[in-house]
Amino acid sequence: QVQLVESGGGLVQAGGSLRLSCAASGRTFSSKVMGWFRQAPGKERKFVAGISWSGGTTYYEDSVKGRFTISRDNAKNTVYLQMNSLKPEDTAVYYCAQDVSRANYPRVDASEYAYWGQGTQVTVSS
Repeated sequence: QVQLVESGGGLVQAGGSLRLSCAASGRTFSSKVMGWFRQAPGKERKFVAGISWSGGTTYYEDSVKGRFTISRDNAKNTVYLQMNSLKPEDTAVYYCAQDVSRANYPRVDASEYAYWGQGTQVTVSS
């Protein structure tokens, strides 16, 4: 069983930055695609960013391209999401997730990810 624990959320003004972290348990982290999703109140959970096993391939949802950066440190079993130039519409609960298939490319469908963290709240004030 894999456990994912997010941290780093909080309240920030528009234009500010936050760095989210997600620490994973287990021995298979370095061979699994990781993703970040977010869910705003009253809305469905949506893909934000994903990263391949070694970090060589990343993929972003259009609205965060150029502002967010996903990265990973396999030695620490941790994936990160650096969020810059934050906007009020980025306000949501952010979740990290692990794809348990053998795919080595980020996938955008939440149903492809079997393990999820508890989420961390990000609030961007205008």
